[in-house]
Amino acid sequence: MEAVIATGGKQYRVAPGQVIKVERLGQTKGTAVEFRDVLLVTQDGQVTLEPKALKSAKVTGEVVEEKKGAKVLVVKFKRRKNYRRKRGHRQILTAVRITKIEV
Repeated sequence: MEAVIATGGKQYRVAPGQVIKVERLGQTKGTAVEFRDVLLVTQDGQVTLEPKALKSAKVTGEVVEEKKGAKVLVVKFKRRKNYRRKRGHRQILTAVRITKIEV
């Protein structure tokens, strides 16, 4: 069984037992998390896309850890003006282990 969920402005394909990294949820380690925004569910080769069926669907998981992701560099540059700026950003991510998919 697999599902596609939306959280933090992104979509993730998940299955039970899988660990995914999503944008910061602000939960402590070991807390149960529920994703209600389910976009698609596949079960035994059958795909469910109906909005009525997916309205009651939910994906539950458990917070594993919260840590910073990889550094992303942002560079600004204007030619012939001696203008250079270099900044880095590290997004805080939450690792979630998917426990159950319910339809």
